[in-house]
Amino acid sequence: MNRELYDTYVQILKDELLPAMGCTEPVAVAYAGALAREALGKLPERVEIVVSRNIVKNVKSVVVPNTGGLRGLEAAAAIGIVAGDPKGQLEVLSKVTEKQIEETKEYMNHASLRVIPSESGLIFDICIRVYSGSDSAAARIVDYHTNVVMVKKNEDYLINREITGRTESSMADQSLLTVKDICEFAETVDIDDVREVLDRQISYNMAIAQEGMKHSYGANIGKVLLDIYGDSDVKIRAKAMAAAGSDARMNGCELPVVICSGSGNQGMTASVPVIIYAQELGSTQEDLYRALVVSNLSTLHIKQGIGRLSAYCGAVGAGCGAGAGIAWLHGGRYEEIAHTLVNGLAIISGTICDGAKASCAAKIASSVDAGILGYFMYKEGQQFRGGDGIVKKGVENTIRSVGILASEGMQETDREIVRIMIGE
Repeated sequence: MNRELYDTYVQILKDELLPAMGCTEPVAVAYAGALAREALGKLPERVEIVVSRNIVKNVKSVVVPNTGGLRGLEAAAAIGIVAGDPKGQLEVLSKVTEKQIEETKEYMNHASLRVIPSESGLIFDICIRVYSGSDSAAARIVDYHTNVVMVKKNEDYLINREITGRTESSMADQSLLTVKDICEFAETVDIDDVREVLDRQISYNMAIAQEGMKHSYGANIGKVLLDIYGDSDVKIRAKAMAAAGSDARMNGCELPVVICSGSGNQGMTASVPVIIYAQELGSTQEDLYRALVVSNLSTLHIKQGIGRLSAYCGAVGAGCGAGAGIAWLHGGRYEEIAHTLVNGLAIISGTICDGAKASCAAKIASSVDAGILGYFMYKEGQQFRGGDGIVKKGVENTIRSVGILASEGMQETDREIVRIMIGE
């Protein structure tokens, strides 16, 4: 691998494996709210929350962290406005106090907070407009969760950047990812180049998975799996622990996670099952790091053609990525990993995204199961072949098919999901 491509792959991991507190879409709304309040310089009397339909979908049903259990767009904007620290970005709510939670609830009782559908046509679009007397301010985030393109007070722009669409020009070029190069990179990467981001992913994501197992969150999918099937089978533990992290995260747990492709659920799905398998197999720490490189980059490669938000469940790609990481731990390399990804995508690609909420944990469990089955199918001499449905000959062609299906073919599905969710 040439040095330029190597450095790009390292930077992709640094760009993507970021800490976040709570579900990333409501946190992004809170971040925009905090930026708008900071620009205004005082508590607004009136707030307009202008968001695209995918933001509506992913914020509607999830608990906003550090709000005492509040849900929805108004709560996300309000907590950001009252108590958010914009310097924290996706940890904007990490320093909220109990007093500030009560102040937020009181603020929501008196301020005017209005949700307005965005007409921009962008998939990911958040604009918070705030007003107090004759003064106004606004902050806008588009395309991905920390991409602030505009902050202004009255008519003066404090930030005014070009909207580049899905290209995410400030980040390393993920279109350069291929499964073959991912495997070569995982084999040769200097661990010191990725140790910090992977250590944080291991620490944060296992901590919230354990929290989900200890306490009651949402539908307790992780606990249900262990109660029904027991904990002797590593596959069940891998699915259960990943699901438990989502149980906690979707239902108000205030522990941070390390995200992948802008999603905490995908970050946990891509990492926790691989960690559980490494423990079971007695893998070295270095083996675990290299397997996590495979899992995270495979997840990002699948998601790159889909986009940040879609009607296609993001846990699918992450579950297949986890299967690829598990294949690596078993000694698999390019051939095994390519077939694992194709098999897993063929099994589970019909799963829809109907927003962030408790059932995400069950979808994670199913996606991890598909990824693991994809690997062991190939070990048993079985595989899905080009021409089987959306499967094409070659892993890159199959990944490309999934991207087209999700980003183009499921646009009307996405619109219908939102109409159903908001009761139209």
